[in-house]
Amino acid sequence: MGKLFGTDGVRGLANTELSPLLALKLGTTAAHVLIERKTDATVLIGRDPRISGDILESALVAGICSQGADAILVGAVPTPAVAYLTVATGSAAGAVISASHNPVRDNGIKFFGPDGYKLDDAIEAAIEQQIERFDSFPRPTGGGVGRLRRSHELAQDYASHAKSTITHRLDGMKLVVDCANGAASEFAPQILADLGAEVCPISCCPNGVNINENCGSLHTQAMREEVVKRGADAGLAFDGDSDRAILADENGQIVDGDHVMAICALHFAATRGLPHNAVVATVMSNIGLEIALNNAGVDLIRTPVGDRCVSEEMRRSGAAIGGEKSGHIIFSEHATTGDGIITALQVLQIMRETGRRLSDLASVMEEFPQILLNVRVKERTGWDRIPELQAAIADVERRLLGRGRILVRASGTEKLIRVMAEGPDQKELESLTEQVASVVRAKLC
Repeated sequence: MGKLFGTDGVRGLANTELSPLLALKLGTTAAHVLIERKTDATVLIGRDPRISGDILESALVAGICSQGADAILVGAVPTPAVAYLTVATGSAAGAVISASHNPVRDNGIKFFGPDGYKLDDAIEAAIEQQIERFDSFPRPTGGGVGRLRRSHELAQDYASHAKSTITHRLDGMKLVVDCANGAASEFAPQILADLGAEVCPISCCPNGVNINENCGSLHTQAMREEVVKRGADAGLAFDGDSDRAILADENGQIVDGDHVMAICALHFAATRGLPHNAVVATVMSNIGLEIALNNAGVDLIRTPVGDRCVSEEMRRSGAAIGGEKSGHIIFSEHATTGDGIITALQVLQIMRETGRRLSDLASVMEEFPQILLNVRVKERTGWDRIPELQAAIADVERRLLGRGRILVRASGTEKLIRVMAEGPDQKELESLTEQVASVVRAKLC
């Protein structure tokens, strides 16, 4: 078997690429690797509402229990709820069955360690190496077989935790809440209502097949229109597993993850202190975020694309805020992974503390124009060792110094070299990206 784990667990077309048999193998092997024959070990399992979750959950549980571990099912809950509850219950691991923002045909399985963080590369590699031997692992018999327990009430512990992350109530706020017909559908409206907000829910009625269907964080138009129509203070759009959130201001204008990080980091730095005066973001975050933070004496630490890279750097550097433009934000004081509900609550609390509208808060960061050219090549390796290409990149870097940036990288999945530039002048960017792309074409096409 080739590489099994991607950047966010195992993903694939449900019931074919990600089959019940593969889920059984994963459950068996993950339990074998993670619990190491510990007695009384438990694995906590949550899922989103998509229909294929039923068969995958059953197979995953069978594998886990075959290794003598108990499986605790908490039902359809946000991914960050599983991370939180894994730690809160002292479980040996947590597992989430979800394909996040993907359409209903897809599904995925990802694991958290006992500390609530996603498994590191070494453990995933061990699972990959042993998975084809899953049927040869020793198995307990009799009373040693693991049990299945259902504990949906545990999800309320997560809801209580989310509410505890802010100290101000939200009375008087009108909020449009789009839950993507996903895992947040039961939780986000109730949490916000418990805190006093007037909630206008849309796409909060999952039926197993409508998850992410023209709604949620990737399809915000309906949410934005509803904000304007209802005169709401803000709109909140979550993805299918609620580990990210995209907001809209009172005018229906998008407030993405970069703006959220700017709002929260600058407010925290000015009011209560920001650990190490640093924020972690990926190379894809807009340079406007970097400039806004630097102007306030806050450093931006950039990582490769992926929330795992952000999380690892936050743990290394001690930064309290990190995330991605997509709205996947980690507040390390409150969570070990991205949490859309907690992200929304942090911004709503700042609105309440300052008395400022979201559009005003979002203006702390200017979004710079961005140009992205994808150049199809024969091979995507070796581009960084071509002297002419490195010289072209260096020339653009000199010309944009202090005003913008250029990023050249190979696609992780296709034979493409991506050339991206940001800066204040759109026409200049078009010229500069083409200057670099032309060298890529000449040398690699």
